[in-house]
Amino acid sequence: MHIAILTFDGFNELDSLIALGVLNRIKKPGWRVTLCCPTPEVTSMNGVTVRAQSLLEEARSAEAVVVGSGVRTREVVESPELMERLAMDPGRQLIAAQCSGTLILARLGLLGSVPACTDLTTKPWVQAAGVEVLNQPFFASGNVATAGGCFASPYLAAWIIARSEGREAAEAALHYVAPVGEKEAYVTNAFRYIAPYLPK
Repeated sequence: MHIAILTFDGFNELDSLIALGVLNRIKKPGWRVTLCCPTPEVTSMNGVTVRAQSLLEEARSAEAVVVGSGVRTREVVESPELMERLAMDPGRQLIAAQCSGTLILARLGLLGSVPACTDLTTKPWVQAAGVEVLNQPFFASGNVATAGGCFASPYLAAWIIARSEGREAAEAALHYVAPVGEKEAYVTNAFRYIAPYLPK
């Protein structure tokens, strides 16, 4: 299973790299998590340069896609060249967007009339794209999930793991990264938001 984390110049490290870390708690043959970028290297909002592990076109064939956020997302959605390289299909992929990544989903028409989560800065832009913004950290409808706030990225990662490997695997991944002394409370709280959107 390939999970592509879309990561553009100006990316938020907390979104892309926390998701990368949590998703990589799954250790099994064929489980592959990559920073998926438009160019061989991208530089974060705080000046951290990382090498792409896959390029945007590879997200088309990935089983899951996480759309990260960053300070240049509005430039991304106004770039026909970049937007044309993005092709996601919620009919066969799990698609998760973090903060301003929700704006990318909105502009691609992947949200439709479904409400979504995003960060407070991006909220007016997502609303301007015709999407209702919820005041909560996580929401999913079918194969599409959105989260708002940097520290909500583990919710997206756990949702993808739960959908792919089961709830127990997702709980174990969160338990590993949660602070010592509050592991059980952290996992319980996270699933308070995630569980309602998992298949029964």
